[in-house]
Amino acid sequence: MFKTIWPLSAILALRFLGLFLVLPILSVYAMGMQGATALLVGVIVGGYALTQAIFQVPFGSMSDKIGRKPTLVFGLLVFLAGSILCAVSNDIYLLMFGRFLQGAGAIGSVIPAMISDLVPEESRGKAMAMMGGSIALSFALAMGLGPVLGASFGVASLFWMTAAMAVLAIVLVFVKVPTPPRIHHVYHNKIKTKDIFKDNNLLGMFILNGMQKGLMTISFVLIPLIMTGSLEEGGFAWEKSELWMVYLPAMIFGLIAMGPAAVFGEKHNKAKQIFLVSIVLFITSFLLMGLSTDSTLFIVGVVAFFIGFNMMEPLVQSIISKYAKVHQKGTALGISNTAAYFMTFIGGTFAGLMLDYADREKLGLSLAGVGVLWLIWTALKLSNPIKHAHLYAHTGKVDMAKLEALEHDAIAEWYINETEDLVVIKYQKEAIEEDALKTKIFH
Repeated sequence: MFKTIWPLSAILALRFLGLFLVLPILSVYAMGMQGATALLVGVIVGGYALTQAIFQVPFGSMSDKIGRKPTLVFGLLVFLAGSILCAVSNDIYLLMFGRFLQGAGAIGSVIPAMISDLVPEESRGKAMAMMGGSIALSFALAMGLGPVLGASFGVASLFWMTAAMAVLAIVLVFVKVPTPPRIHHVYHNKIKTKDIFKDNNLLGMFILNGMQKGLMTISFVLIPLIMTGSLEEGGFAWEKSELWMVYLPAMIFGLIAMGPAAVFGEKHNKAKQIFLVSIVLFITSFLLMGLSTDSTLFIVGVVAFFIGFNMMEPLVQSIISKYAKVHQKGTALGISNTAAYFMTFIGGTFAGLMLDYADREKLGLSLAGVGVLWLIWTALKLSNPIKHAHLYAHTGKVDMAKLEALEHDAIAEWYINETEDLVVIKYQKEAIEEDALKTKIFH
């Protein structure tokens, strides 16, 4: 599985590393441009996410029609063009357009679809966790490298580095990514999007993913502006070149927390507990960032935020894929990604707007209050996913009449993989034995 997944995870990691690399100092950089306002800066920080949200479904549909790899290459080329435009921009609106163009290469739903094509279902949770871990790792690395490289070579150089990473990702598509088979599944019932929203676990995960990404963008508007802001305006008057001292400890502690959280959430099936701890850390972080008058306490708040983010990130896609039924996975992941990208854009815009009308204390208290409501929702509505086993049987051995009539509380779902001529049954191993299941469906 690793040989199949690592190129796709690397492509996603390179793309997100490029997007995240500028985040620690982008708000300060954009604020220095002519015509800049806090609102416009917030739009620029989160702008890529708006076009990501808009183009998620079109790119997913395109990958179904013309193939995954051509769609990946096209999306990376659009991302490359946006990165170059950001690098050469000397105007606030040109920078904004470049950020929108970066996001328009919306391959976020294509790569999970490729993983679903290439990886057996029982291994997809691990594959999704690997993909989420690569994003979290790129996030952590960007926090340490972005301020240092930006201070040494200029913010424009970060966009050129992003363009180079896009080129490298395109090379990986051609050299290392296998061409996925075209798999057509026939299911025993039809997908209904409204049914997805009736599932409290999936709805809770959509909220969780959206909140996590929205708060991330808010933090990247606030942190550099507050740290470099004047003392009279409630800032700490640091130089841009000193911001690495804020992000480096956050990166280190975030990386340390990521591994145990992923193992505890996946291996021990305690994802809900990890999510609750992460939300508590988010609440703590915004209280500290909003109310602290000392830069050390503010940095502690930043560290708490990054620990919470990195604990949560490797598990999100994996847990959604576990909650959703097979015929809902693509739609559920698409809804989740769209919600996340819209919230990323809204988070940056909201932070910029609030800074025009309110001080950071009110903003910090407001965000902490939202976090408390989020914590209560997650505690009441979310549960840990049930562990399932899978029975694979050749269609020639299966009595289709028995299969159609198959009913048992321990059976989550079944479907037919026409390409591989297999019947796949997803069931609770503790409640029904494989041999007993075979007697129910075999000739």
